[in-house]
Amino acid sequence: MNVRRIWVTGAANGLGLALVEGLLGQGHRVAASGKDDEALDALAARYGRQLLRLPWQLHEEQQAAQASQQICHAWCSLDGLILNAGTSDYLADNVPASELFEAIVTSNQLAGEYCLANALPLLAQGDSPQVMAVFNRYSALQLYAPTQPSADWNNMPQWMRKQRQALQAEGIELTVVGPQSLKAPVTPVQAIPEAWTAQSAAEELLRRWPQREPELVLETLDPSGLWPLPR
Repeated sequence: MNVRRIWVTGAANGLGLALVEGLLGQGHRVAASGKDDEALDALAARYGRQLLRLPWQLHEEQQAAQASQQICHAWCSLDGLILNAGTSDYLADNVPASELFEAIVTSNQLAGEYCLANALPLLAQGDSPQVMAVFNRYSALQLYAPTQPSADWNNMPQWMRKQRQALQAEGIELTVVGPQSLKAPVTPVQAIPEAWTAQSAAEELLRRWPQREPELVLETLDPSGLWPLPR
């Protein structure tokens, strides 16, 4: 089996945790950025050095840089990066409900930009490297000018798509996963929300991972099951 080295962010719970568990089960080496959690502790005890625990407050540029440095020291390169945007890992405990979704979007945007910038040199040295950026109805929201067309300056999925050409120039493929956008649909077929669980969605994404598709539509009936919000 071709063992790959993959960095998963937002790995504390939900879809991010399920992706980590699925990759480990397939025999890959996984670097996980997620809040300290009993589930990640259990995976570390089970898989040992196959799992690399990394800093998780990746919306802070220094922590994203430290995470990539740890990967460099451990593996020297990286074959995959799964940006599990839409998690609540980066939220402060006292965020008012009225500011919750804006905080999710902005903090995940910072984390995505910092992680991609720091991972790029490692991915460029990897084996058939690829990036998968995962969004949901929270993190795919458009900010600042909701009446305007989606663009890279007001919408994180669009920002990721704008990076595709530069990534491909380095031999890195990009897959953007998220809900169907009414303003910028990626398929003419209307996606029907399904009863995805974190485990079933992770299994499907990992099954599609080797196909290196540029766009995947993920519509779920229960977003909180894949991306739990803080209580």
